[in-house]
Amino acid sequence: MEWGNYSMYADFLLLGLFSDNDFPWLLFALILFVFVISIASNTIMIILIHIDSRLHTPMYYLLSQLSLMDILYISTIVPKMLVDQILGQRAISFAGCTAQHFLYLTLAGAEFFLLGLMSYDRYVAICNPLHYPVLMSRKVCMLIVLAAWLGGSIDGFLLTPVTMQFPFCASREINHFFCEVPALLKLSCTDTSTYETAMYVCCIMMLLIPFSVISASYTRILITVYRMSEAEGRRKAVATCSSHMVVVSLFYGAAMYTYVLPHSYHTPEKDKAVSAFYTILTPLLNPLIYSLRNKDVTGALQKALGKCLSSGSVSTF
Repeated sequence: MEWGNYSMYADFLLLGLFSDNDFPWLLFALILFVFVISIASNTIMIILIHIDSRLHTPMYYLLSQLSLMDILYISTIVPKMLVDQILGQRAISFAGCTAQHFLYLTLAGAEFFLLGLMSYDRYVAICNPLHYPVLMSRKVCMLIVLAAWLGGSIDGFLLTPVTMQFPFCASREINHFFCEVPALLKLSCTDTSTYETAMYVCCIMMLLIPFSVISASYTRILITVYRMSEAEGRRKAVATCSSHMVVVSLFYGAAMYTYVLPHSYHTPEKDKAVSAFYTILTPLLNPLIYSLRNKDVTGALQKALGKCLSSGSVSTF
């Protein structure tokens, strides 16, 4: 399809993060470091949860899914950006942009829903500990994970075809480092206000439903913690829940800025900075937040390292 001199299916140009930076290769090295550490830390988290029997609980099963989502999430965006900087290219095909757009929406949506449903796990563990094995059985855990992935997939399947069917004219230069919805819509030749309103309502619902679950769960949790007589139990409950709340605040806060705040609050520089935070830094922070404040995870890591060192010593001997 042709619109003037522009083809609907022509390549896009990603202006990226490096073009406006005075030290592009320093930023490249920093992002590469964050990417490697993020992949390594999330992979270690998944392996530890799989091999250590003490971590075979619903909470850690959900954490392993969060780590898997983070690995896929950062891998959807960062490798392309780094390779383009090395090769000195900025082009991304229409098909590539569509695929990146779909994967990003699916994985981000799935993480939204999973973080919301993880608060239910904390609510049951703290407020109904005696019924925890029943209310958070293996079947329930599987349903929670399935619901999160299904919710994210619906988001991707609904928004991607609509976004990519608009005729993109202008310069086809996306002032961003990946194919994010707001940056793409700025290139459209047609009026997108109706779609933007529908997308705004959709995003509000996607944020509101999990946030309502989180708010209800943590209201009950705070009441229960306040009534606890044992200081140790109160401390452990607060430590576990605060880790989850930090992750939720970081992820939801960045998403609310991108998709909920009016256009007057946005600039390309701010948009790229916020997007870099929740697409590049959040996958790194999630395992660090959960592991550094969790004795079970640090204990499992020390045990695994001890086994590796002892087996290495025996083989060397």
